[in-house]
Amino acid sequence: MQKKILVIDNDIDILDVMYEVLKYEGFDVKAVLHTTDIVQLVDDYQPDLLLIDYILDGVNGGEICSQIKAQHNTTSLPVILISAYPKADDASKQYCCNAFISKPFDLDHLTGQINRLLTPSAQYVN
Repeated sequence: MQKKILVIDNDIDILDVMYEVLKYEGFDVKAVLHTTDIVQLVDDYQPDLLLIDYILDGVNGGEICSQIKAQHNTTSLPVILISAYPKADDASKQYCCNAFISKPFDLDHLTGQINRLLTPSAQYVN
């Protein structure tokens, strides 16, 4: 069965690239520019992993991560924060994300982090 990845990024070009790369890698991908209700979106799609941009329109991707990690049924859902914001790596630790990837990113590194987090023995590594 295909693993599902939910990608949230407000840059349509990056969103398109991630969508295409992840589809090519064999994942079922849902890519969105924004969401007003992350909990409902996750409940509806049931992803195996989230990729969230740190800086979104009107919301901090880290706060979205915190919302996901605070829900009983999604607390163990792997979340990768991505950002071009230079201080986001330090800030990402407070949101309990499972990994941080800075933009611009290497596509092999991105897929490697995703595959690592989708293995049963994945640990919190930032």
